[in-house]
Amino acid sequence: MATQKVKYCPLIKDECIEDGAIKDGKLVACNFWIKIRGKDPQTGAAVDDGDCAINWIPMLLIENNKVNYESGAAIESFRNEMVKANDKNTHILMKKLEANTNKIEPKLIK
Repeated sequence: MATQKVKYCPLIKDECIEDGAIKDGKLVACNFWIKIRGKDPQTGAAVDDGDCAINWIPMLLIENNKVNYESGAAIESFRNEMVKANDKNTHILMKKLEANTNKIEPKLIK
């Protein structure tokens, strides 16, 4: 005899009501039941599901970590380009300064 798997909610300590159920003649919905559309960060497969927010936490944490890693890589790349540009500008400025230093005669300020 096969038993049906029932989703258990640790918040209400009862069967999960998902996105809507009739309880005492009223339609109720769980505020933690959310629908997510996008791509699974591990497999790249399309996701279009509703589930408890608590069940989504691991996948969302993985996605958040991936985005943070990509942002860090972009910032590092931008920083490296700025260092190169700064070095080039410093070199040009030093060349101009050296060229002008030979032409300037010191003056005594009284």
